[in-house]
Amino acid sequence: MLKEIAAALGDCSRRNLVAIVFAPDKDSRAFSAGVAVEEHVAELVYQMLDSFHSVFRLLEQLAKPVIAVVDGPALGGGCELVAACDIVIASDRAKFGQPEIKLGVFPPVAAVLLSHVIGDKAARELILTGATIDAKEAARLGLCNYVVPVAELEQKLNEILAKLRELSSVALEFTRKSLDVARGRSLDSALKQLEDIYLHELMKSADAAEGVKSFMEKRKPVWRDR
Repeated sequence: MLKEIAAALGDCSRRNLVAIVFAPDKDSRAFSAGVAVEEHVAELVYQMLDSFHSVFRLLEQLAKPVIAVVDGPALGGGCELVAACDIVIASDRAKFGQPEIKLGVFPPVAAVLLSHVIGDKAARELILTGATIDAKEAARLGLCNYVVPVAELEQKLNEILAKLRELSSVALEFTRKSLDVARGRSLDSALKQLEDIYLHELMKSADAAEGVKSFMEKRKPVWRDR
């Protein structure tokens, strides 16, 4: 799926678009539950991180406004994708969270972006505790722009797209790029350092392996603190 998203974004780079929209299929029970836990094991984690982070690098390179339409849970990588979007429309049954710490790992993209979106203290609490918040709390923190009933999601999306379609796609692109520059350190440079910590330090720990293994075995993890 991540490779398909990257391919779709590559197609977007060759088209004159005012925005990119991430939305769940109407029959889906979640916006995104994140990357499969099974892909956090040592033999797959390199490929997983590379594929996952390539999506965020492409979004930064494209510099198009990105909109998320969130219905249901947006957890782990799903929540990170929401944090990377410029405008977020959530249904009143949406939920957000970064549960990676419960597996003995951390979310690199959230570690870079989330504090810029909801503030340092709130981001640290979500990442360090693995807590889940509802749409109302997410809106209060600034993680989403709008919270509407499920039936009004498409209407709100069309309202925003109508505003963007009245504007210059070139001007939107340069503005999006300028906002990223003004934020400070680029996502790409920050991710390179965090990937090094994740892959070459964290993934060599006993607890990282235990967290993923215990999830797959449907049992409570036994941390060894090393």
